[in-house]
Amino acid sequence: MTETVISTGAICAETGDLQTLMSHARAIRDQQWGRTVTYSRKAFVPLTNMCRDTCGYCTFVKHPSSPEANIMTPEQVLATAKRGEREGCKELLFSLGEKPELRYEAARAALRQLGYERLTDYLADMCALVLQETTLLPHVNAGTLTDDEIDVLRPVAASMGMMLETISRRLTRKGQPHYACPDKVPLQRLRTLERAGEKHVPFTTGLLIGIGESFAERLEALEAINAAHARHGHIQEVIIQNFQRKPDIEMAQHPEPSLEDMLRTIAAARIILSPDISLQAPPNLSARHPAYLDAGINDWGGISPVTIDFINPQHEWPEIRSLSQSCADAGFELRERLTVYPRYLGADSTFVSPDLLARASDMAEASGLARQQQHLGELA
Repeated sequence: MTETVISTGAICAETGDLQTLMSHARAIRDQQWGRTVTYSRKAFVPLTNMCRDTCGYCTFVKHPSSPEANIMTPEQVLATAKRGEREGCKELLFSLGEKPELRYEAARAALRQLGYERLTDYLADMCALVLQETTLLPHVNAGTLTDDEIDVLRPVAASMGMMLETISRRLTRKGQPHYACPDKVPLQRLRTLERAGEKHVPFTTGLLIGIGESFAERLEALEAINAAHARHGHIQEVIIQNFQRKPDIEMAQHPEPSLEDMLRTIAAARIILSPDISLQAPPNLSARHPAYLDAGINDWGGISPVTIDFINPQHEWPEIRSLSQSCADAGFELRERLTVYPRYLGADSTFVSPDLLARASDMAEASGLARQQQHLGELA
């Protein structure tokens, strides 16, 4: 604990020595996670691309008037799930816009055609369908959630997630990326983190860096995440994700964070966060992602052999064999994990509902990683 406090002091200056910072981060990572780096083999289901938020950096969301706006049908969900199952996936990641039915009549009408009034209820039934018809474990990224919504999802979702992104209220002002986005108000994001902890949900969160926040605000966000974990022990992983320009967004001309910026933020995260929180950075958002290992990550996140990265569609997933070789060159072994991290899979775990715990435990080897390690072949 003393070492972490001293190291945290060293990161307060944004211009401090990067190599020293990274050395501290690597030491923490190596002690807790060893020389194994993990990933989750997943199928990605964008349940709906409608959303009541209009973030300035988002290319995923479509206005209901767009011909591209949609809610996936159960048949479409199941088709993706079964394809993922055939390709050795263990996780089905549901991603969706936040509560479009609260803003748009077209979204309400589309839901009613499917027999639902609330998107969360439809999501829960799609999780149940996947559990019934496949061997996959659902993970849901549904954004901000009420207590009731978590209760609806918990029996059918092995884990849940929501990017905190930032706790900067400045970014909700007019002209900023979170202006007029009710679900991006930091207090609402923090409340969801707390609710998930109170209800013992294995949870993924993280930062989106380079959207206008200061380095000090990144540290404040990491401290907030760590404080929630200290109270509840539920944060299984934190993602440090770099903003990427896209031609069809408001921030198309906004500068992207540099590699050094990513390395400094990753290292700061590893030092600030509890060592038992997995630290992840997306490998498809930088050609120089192997450098992230030097800054203290131990996980690459989800990689799909069947679906694109719908959030960053212009960035292809890395080929697993190449990623494995990059890890080996850096002295690491690449291993496949489940959507639920090993420490939540104990027989007496209160973090996963009993039926899902039994399924996940059957899929795990003694270490808690995936029992059937998929052959390191090329991704489709």
